[in-house]
This record gives sequence, structure tokens and C-alpha cells, in this order.
Amino acid sequence: MTTRAKLTAYSALATALAALCMMPLLTTRGWLTHAFLVVAVIAAVGAGLRRAPLYRWTVPLGQLLVLFLLMLLGFAGAGGVLPGPATLRVLGQVFSAGLDDIQQYAIPAPPSAGLRLILVSAVGLIAVAVDTVAVTYRRSALAGLPLLALYSVGNGLAGEHSSWVWFAAAAVGYLLLLFAEGQDRVSRWGRVFYGGARGAAESGKVNPGGRQVGVLALAVALLLPVVLPNWSSGLLDSGSGGSNGKRAGGSLSTSLDPLVSLEAAITKPTDAELLTYTMESPLADQIYLRTGSLDQFDGTNWKLGSTAVTDLPATLPTPEGLRNAQVPRIEGEFKVTEQLGGSSWLPMPYPAATVQVPNRGDWKLDPLTRTVLPANDKAIRGLEYHVSALDLRPTATELRLAASAPSDIREHYTAVPADLPPVVAEKAKSVTAGARNDYDRATALVNWFTGPDFTYDTSVNGGTGNNAIAVFLQDRRGFCVHFASTMAAMARVLKIPARVAVGFTPGDSKGGDKYSVTGRMYHAWPELYFAGYGWLRFEPTPSRGVPARYTDTSGAPTTAPTQQATSAPQTASAAPAPTSSSDCTPKQRQLGECGTKDKAVSTAAEESWLLSGQVLGTLAAVLVLIALMLVPMLWRTALRRRRLGGGGRRGPGGGPAELTDAQVLAAWDELIDSAWDLGIPPDESRTPRSAARRITEKAKLDADSAAATGRLALATERVLYAPPGQAATEPLAADVRTVRRGMLATAGRAGRTRALLLPPSSAQLWWRISDAVRAARTAVGTAVERMVETLSAPARRVRARRKRSTPES
Repeated sequence: MTTRAKLTAYSALATALAALCMMPLLTTRGWLTHAFLVVAVIAAVGAGLRRAPLYRWTVPLGQLLVLFLLMLLGFAGAGGVLPGPATLRVLGQVFSAGLDDIQQYAIPAPPSAGLRLILVSAVGLIAVAVDTVAVTYRRSALAGLPLLALYSVGNGLAGEHSSWVWFAAAAVGYLLLLFAEGQDRVSRWGRVFYGGARGAAESGKVNPGGRQVGVLALAVALLLPVVLPNWSSGLLDSGSGGSNGKRAGGSLSTSLDPLVSLEAAITKPTDAELLTYTMESPLADQIYLRTGSLDQFDGTNWKLGSTAVTDLPATLPTPEGLRNAQVPRIEGEFKVTEQLGGSSWLPMPYPAATVQVPNRGDWKLDPLTRTVLPANDKAIRGLEYHVSALDLRPTATELRLAASAPSDIREHYTAVPADLPPVVAEKAKSVTAGARNDYDRATALVNWFTGPDFTYDTSVNGGTGNNAIAVFLQDRRGFCVHFASTMAAMARVLKIPARVAVGFTPGDSKGGDKYSVTGRMYHAWPELYFAGYGWLRFEPTPSRGVPARYTDTSGAPTTAPTQQATSAPQTASAAPAPTSSSDCTPKQRQLGECGTKDKAVSTAAEESWLLSGQVLGTLAAVLVLIALMLVPMLWRTALRRRRLGGGGRRGPGGGPAELTDAQVLAAWDELIDSAWDLGIPPDESRTPRSAARRITEKAKLDADSAAATGRLALATERVLYAPPGQAATEPLAADVRTVRRGMLATAGRAGRTRALLLPPSSAQLWWRISDAVRAARTAVGTAVERMVETLSAPARRVRARRKRSTPES
């Protein structure tokens, strides 16, 4: 392998290893395979362009063009393969969506098309930069700058998900690149440094000192962070008043986007235990653990509208809208495992009255939504805390008779964007046409969503914006985020105050009063406001969660909450059919997971590292393009083999076999085409002898090649001008190969490359295709004329008979 080929391979390897640091940014890793494919294609394009007689600055331009085409094929294929207004428009939309996703999504983010486009194109740009600096301009040391930029951005965005392993991988790739270039320099200049025949260059060894320095530097870089103090600020942390974005003045900014994290967790469920709790209540298996709620709908996403927080008090303020706070309480002891994310909000039953945590200063309270947020990334890891929650038990009759919400509540929690699709309001009004109060409207929506028309499907793309809601109402497939956000939007259209809550469904029983919450219990649901009782949850997601007790319309009216536990209500929707399987627990039947274990496992499986359908399509398009580029070379090679196949055979007695006129002319045609490929176009006005002399002079052939050219010209003239019966017996195929080798030796690298990949004589293939098309067109036209003539013959004969039978005037 040449030095340039080694540098090309090591440049691509260094870029691929540095790109590994961006692996934690998305929840899946399939995009990385796409990025590796792009890096390989860019390296191959660079290697090919550098062998062509082009200026060096044109190589990165060609690579950037190929990168752009790959992005079009990979992310805008619906708009067409060739660049056009539609394709560019699609790519621009995907890129804009990716920029929006950067602002909205937390790490790790779901693998949306926009985010994958940004990551893959970023890796491709770094690959172009590294290849240009290290290979095209032979400055491998400077290639560390783009590699460092890629690592710094990826590591900074990954935050707590980053690892020293990614730095080690990037450093190894960079050192290999430096080693390849250093080995080339030593091989060319070794005698200057080592002197004489004992130098390392002659012995084939490279200076061990440089290698030891590189290994020592890598070891120091890996071990130094262990002894240095830990910095809590991340690479892109802009906060100025503490860790994790904590600010003075009673506000807290957090990078957590709960719906995005929730979508990633739901589409990739795990059996990892996130927390355990003990709760003494006969209805503990029906109590949700709420982490917070999102009260602002901007037309794109549901968000936490308020960032004003206070210190976490020992006793939380009275829940918003609750008329009587003197109700029974539910006590719970909670313990968080290391599997729950460090930036997670505190899971609690709603509405919590008191929260006891070891380090109260690590937590803040958003009074508006009663969300308890962490003040630092380590607040929740291994946390043990106690929660006392109010046990609210309204009945259906009480909620039907509830007064209207205050004007400030209605104004804030019924706001919808002006561009909300009309189908949302239309469907909300049609579903609740027979309802007379907010409670009946809410239960009508729940019954509609949990009915047979909707399907729970985690393979649907996430999103809560206007388009996502309209698509969900049309397709009627989705998971809890779709159901919760859509019902909340429809409730707001009906002037019912609504917001979206996030958290966990009830945990699995571990015996007694102990429960376990796993990654499969992430959930979202709408909360609706009823005066006198505040915010109450409703469950519109089919086969998931537990219906609220007050959605049982058979409950008798009461005037105050009762001390006795009410019986579990019947679900408003059709319950999942029980299974005969002995390993199907009641909790699994409640979640609709019985009989679908294989499907759950396949859904939970992480995205395969194998090429996805989109990447396979891109790869197929690239392969087709490469195949089309190779057609001239392959056709020319096959034509040469066919022309020279019989030019060197022996006769029956072992002597030279007589050649037919066709074989002689084929050998001469091959000589003319070979010269054409190497820059000597044919001149049909010349005789064979004159053409041979011209080839000899222009190609500067040696004596053997010139003699072979003369023999070919003489044999051709015999066929063209001599009387019949003077067949040639010389091994003309060998003469053609001799002349061709002579011309290749004097053509130079650029000429040889062009003759191999893009032989000018392959234009004859196009001429043949054009002639064939023209002949086919003529044949089809003739056939059509004959057919028309045959079909019209009876009519012509009839007209002729009529003409003959008509008397002349």
C-alpha cells in the first residue's frame, strides 16, 4: 500500500473513531453506521480525485459535492434523486426541523431525521477537512484541529454521558495518522537523521522515541483528569450562578425536556428498575407517580411554562383549586436506583402535601405545577425520600356539578395557538356533542380514545405539535404522548382547563406493600381542572395505565371525601382479554402486555447497527452511480478481450495458425482504439502504414513496440489491398499487447488513469447504442406503417369499388 493510500485510510479511521464521542447524543446508534458509510465514500472519492490530473484544491470541492449528494439521497430521497427545487426544499425542511430539535430535545434525544442529518453531515464535513489537510496537503499534524473540534462538541453535548473511552479512541486514530505520515518522512529522510546504512530508514524501523512520546502523551491525557479537581460546568454551560444552570433570583433553567425523554424511554422500554416504594393504601396499585406537568402549549410542544421556583418547603402549599384539604393522606417511602437519570424530576403521588428529602437544598419547587426539580445532576441518584399525598376521591356526580373554573385558570389553561388545525375542534365537538358538562365531555373523550378505533403503537414517530396532532387524529395510531397531548388540546378547545402530566404508571407489586417501577412504566396523561378538586388525571391511552376511579359513572354522589376505600371502578373502555398463560400477571393484563411478549421484546430492542432501509437505499444509489461510471472501462476491457482472443493460437503442427481477415482487422482496430485511449485520436484519412508511423512518433515507442506496430500495419494492408489467399500468420495479439505496453509506459499516470477509467474510445458504445435505437425506431415505424396499411386495406378497397361503380358525369 502506498503512503497516500495509508494516509487516506488512517484519515477515515481517525474521523470514524472521533465520531464515536457523539454516540450518546441520540437514543439509537443506527445513524453512526450511516456516518461511517459517508466517511468511507468521502475517502474513496478523495483517493480517486487525487489520481486524476486535477488541481489539489478541486479535491475537497469534489468531496463536498459528493457529501451534499449523499445527504440528498439519504434524507431527501422523496423529493427526487437528482438535485432539484423539490429535493432541496425537502432537505431544507429536514435541516430546519433538526435545528428546532436541538433547542427542544434533551440528551439523549430521539433519532429524528433532522438530528440524524445534522450529525451525519457534521461527521462528513470533518471527514472532508481531515482528508484535505492530512492527505491532499500532507499536513497530518493540523488534522488534529478538526478532530479536536468534533470531539469537543460531542463530549460537551453528551455531558454526564461522556466517557474517557471516546477520547482514547479519538487519540488513537490521530496517533495512527501521525505515525503513517512520520513513517513516510523517515523512509525518505532517514539517512539525514540516522546516518549511513545503519539508519532506521534502511533497517525498516521507525524512530522509537517519537512513538514513546506519543504513547506517553496519551497516557498523561487519560490520567490527568483523575487527579485534577472536577468541574461541574459543561462545555456549553452558560450558567453563571452555580451548577446545572442554577441562577440567582429564584429561577432555575434545566436541560430536561420531559416529553422528549419520555418518548425515548417509551419507544425503547427497558426492564431496569428505576425506583422502589412502599405505600400503605388499598389502592396503591392504582396510584400514578407524577413527576410534573406541562402547562404551556405553543403549537409545537407542551412545555413547562414557568421557570420561577422557590426553595422546597417542608409542607407544600394547598393544591390549586382544592376546596377542602382536610382529607385522608397516603404515606409512601421511596428509594431511587442509579438507573434513573440524574436530571429527573421527583416522582410523587399527586397532590403531595409534604416531601421529606435528606438534602432539601438540592431541590426546588415550581408552585404553579407542583413540580419538584433537581438543583444539580446528583440530587436524585440513590435518593431515599418520604411523601405524604392527599387521597382525593371525587365522584362522577360531584364532578358533574362542579362550578366553572375561575377566569384566570380558564384564560391560562385553555389557550391554544391560532394555527391549530380545524380538525381538532371539529372532532372534539363531534365526539362530545351529547355531553352537557365538562365532566361528561372529558369522559366522552376518554371513551373515544380508548375505543376500538385507536391503536397503541410505539413505532409511530413522536411529536406533539399541530401537524403531529392532525396526523394522529387521521391515522389513530400512537402511544401515550400522542393520546395525552391530543386530549389536552381537544379539552382546551372545549374550554376545559387542561395540561399534560408526565411520570410513571403504578409499579409492580413485590409482595405486601412494596412496589417496583421499571423503564416500561414511563407514561403521560392529561390533567383537567375541576373547581373544588383541582387538577384530576384522566386516562385516554388504550391498554395502558389505570382508569381514574371517578370515571366510573356509577359512583353515588357524596358531599365530602370518605374515609373508606372505594372499590376499583370498571374501565370505560374495553379491557384487554385475559390470557390463559400462567406467567401473565394481573399487572401485565392491566397494561395489555399479555400474549405480546415477543412484540414487546422486539420493540424494546435497540436499533440495529446493521444498515437501515434508508441507508441501504443510499448505498444502492451510490453503487448504481459507481456501476454507471465503470461501464466504459468494463465495456472496453471486454471488447479488447474479444478482439485479441484468437490472435495468438497455434496451428495443427504447432506452427503459427493462419488468421482470418476479421481477426487481423480486429487487432488493428484494437491498436487504433488503444492509441485513442492514450491521447492519440484516430485519423481515418491515413493508410495503415501512415497511421502506424504517427502512433510511433506521438507515443515515443521503443524499438520493439515500433516493430510490432509495423507488423500490424503490414498485416492490415495485406487484408485491405493484397490479392486473396495471403493470410497473415504473425501473432498479432501479442504485437498489440506489446505496442499497448509501450504506449502505457510513456503516457504518464494521468493518461493511464484516464485510459483505464474513462477511455475515449468508449464513445463507440454510445454510437452503437444510438445506431441501435435509430434502427429500432425505424423498424418500429416501418412495422406501424405496415400495420396501418394492412388495417386500412379493406377500407381502401371499398372506396375503390365505390369509385368504380359511380358513373362519370
